[in-house]
Amino acid sequence: MKLLITGAAGFIGSSYVRHVLATSEDTVTVVDLLTYAGGLDTMADFIDHDRVTFIKGDIADRLLMSEVMGGHDAVVNFAAESHVDRSIADPDAFVRTNCLGTNVLCDVAQRAGTERVLHVSTDEVYGSRLTGSFEEADLLEPSSPYSASKAGSDLIALGYHTTFGLDVSVTRASNNYGSYQYPEKVIPLFATNLLRGHPVPLYGDGSNVRDWLHVSDHCAAVDTVLRKGRAGEIYNIGGTAELSNVELAHRLVELCGADESLITPVQDRLGHDQRYSISLDKIAELGWEPQVGIDEGLESTVDWYRSNEWWWEPRRP
Repeated sequence: MKLLITGAAGFIGSSYVRHVLATSEDTVTVVDLLTYAGGLDTMADFIDHDRVTFIKGDIADRLLMSEVMGGHDAVVNFAAESHVDRSIADPDAFVRTNCLGTNVLCDVAQRAGTERVLHVSTDEVYGSRLTGSFEEADLLEPSSPYSASKAGSDLIALGYHTTFGLDVSVTRASNNYGSYQYPEKVIPLFATNLLRGHPVPLYGDGSNVRDWLHVSDHCAAVDTVLRKGRAGEIYNIGGTAELSNVELAHRLVELCGADESLITPVQDRLGHDQRYSISLDKIAELGWEPQVGIDEGLESTVDWYRSNEWWWEPRRP
């Protein structure tokens, strides 16, 4: 296949390009605006690959996307604004990229006759759940401008299936971690701070629970849905590794060889969801399950940040 992968200069998108190059003969066109969260250095190991073409651009730019789309068999959309704290401070950027960008991408794809669109989303669209796990058909109750804009983008993408027959699937993943993650997110923020002997900010009492998914497992799941998923369907992707934030902080302190006194409680985030949890029964039917355990995954991630200060030091908030 010839794939158009958006947002591939970022954390998850770049990991997916590596997955595709390693596991298939597909050719890849990368479209990325190179905002603060994306960089040429994140793509340095594949940008000159003979099966990769890079185009700097915005998925909300209809003219550009119309010029680029033709000849591609499928689109995988990773392009998004994704940081909750930033969405509270500047929600307009999230609505523009996540909603308008998705609309332009799907509209251009259906006009160009592109066979397949996979829209990558988040489990945060469901909101918080104290017990049990969300299934794909559950009510959406997003609680931040970020998650609300992603919920909107999901519905926009699925609307193109209902109205135009576009072959769209949506994936909703739990919290990702791994190498090349921008150090505003909790695991790289904590790891890079602790490796430098700096304090780490723990929101509230640290009881908020997240399910952690290694980025390599996420990429394998996205690829599975791209090639086997059904049109008009949603697939949850999780790591089956629920940890409270305070448990995560203590694990990272140990892995970084730091002192627990560096864990510093700070005022809780506005609208902070208490717990995310999703059912994986549907994607299991496609033959996927997570392979990287949380202990192995956290250790390898900390080791990567320990060895790659050149990449993260210029990006530290």
